[in-house]
Amino acid sequence: MPFDGDQRIETTPLLNMDDNSSYALDLILTAWKEGEEQGVPREHMAYAAIFTAMSSLVSNMGEEAAAHLARGLERRVQVGEFSPNRTRQ
Repeated sequence: MPFDGDQRIETTPLLNMDDNSSYALDLILTAWKEGEEQGVPREHMAYAAIFTAMSSLVSNMGEEAAAHLARGLERRVQVGEFSPNRTRQ
C-alpha cells in the first residue's frame, strides 16, 4: 500500500503488545540469541535485522511509508526509547 501522506505509522510500546507482536518479538529474540551463541557479532545481527525490517516495510507499505518511519526513529533514539537501561516514568 503506497504512503499517501495522511497515513500514520503507529508503533506499539513493548508493554502494550498484542499476542502476535509479543510472539514475533520472542521469535526474533530467540534468533538473536542463537546468532550470538554462534559468534555472529551484535552489530551484524542489528544490521541484518534493520535491513530485513525495512525491506519488509518497503514491500508491504512502500518506500514513502518506510522513509516516514525511519525519519521518526532519530528522535526516538535520541530520547532513549531504545536504550536498554532506560527507566519509564
